[in-house]
Amino acid sequence: MDWFTFLFAVEVAIGGLLSGVMYALVAIGFVLIYKTSGVLNFAQGAMVLFAALTFVSLTEMGLPFAGALVLTLLAMTLLGITVERAVLRPLANRSPMTLFMATLGLSYILEGLAQLLWGTQVHRLDLGISNDPFEVAGIFISTFDLVAAAIAGAMVAVLTAFFRFTRTGLAFRAVADDQFAALAVGLRLDRIWIAVWTAAGVVALVAGLLWGARLGVQFSLSLVVLKALPVLVLGGFDSVLGAIVAGLLIGATEKLAEVYLGPFVGGGIEGWFAYAVALVVLLVRPSGLFGQKLVERF
Repeated sequence: MDWFTFLFAVEVAIGGLLSGVMYALVAIGFVLIYKTSGVLNFAQGAMVLFAALTFVSLTEMGLPFAGALVLTLLAMTLLGITVERAVLRPLANRSPMTLFMATLGLSYILEGLAQLLWGTQVHRLDLGISNDPFEVAGIFISTFDLVAAAIAGAMVAVLTAFFRFTRTGLAFRAVADDQFAALAVGLRLDRIWIAVWTAAGVVALVAGLLWGARLGVQFSLSLVVLKALPVLVLGGFDSVLGAIVAGLLIGATEKLAEVYLGPFVGGGIEGWFAYAVALVVLLVRPSGLFGQKLVERF
């Protein structure tokens, strides 16, 4: 392998890693809710769309960036409280399939509500971040991808510190480990679930702004949730660290596969390679790389 071929491979891998950080950000929204309530929240993609569409519509109405951001945060907080009160609490102790179907229905309700409030047109979202590449040691890196990865990384760091050092974060972890034990020591599950859904809404806002700036704010933005599913399978549905590592692995390998394997299979491998990896992981290690193994005793 000559030097230029090596630099090109490194450039492709870095681009994939930067995309992988954004995959991980969406996946973390799933993990937050699954860890504390056992619900696979299929509405996370709709929450990403709703947050991005609310923000960009407010800015188009003339609100400054900071004002639109605050109002969107309030909207996502209200959404989290409403979902817990109207959906999660009435369905407590129901089967996982029932809860999954509830979140699937919620995703369509959120998309319909967004369409009712803001219309169906495509919105351009400009965060003021340049998309011009810059060169480092012969490797070209997208400025936008690098800044987006830094923002996503900062969000991950904040969430990690929140879970590890705050009382509410410790309560999250206690509920995730054992809900009955958490109830026994006096933790209020309803309040914790509200906080979790609110945190997932904040993550959805950050993900929505970054993905909306890259792809445009449109209804297909909710499909970004499909990119998070292989990340969850690979990293484990209950591991924030797993979501981060798996996002990086999926992002890098799918880009490399598209460049180096795509010509042999006719291209388009980037669209399905992550799912092939997820299928292999399910066959070999169903709990994922970092997920907790379920132990059943009879």
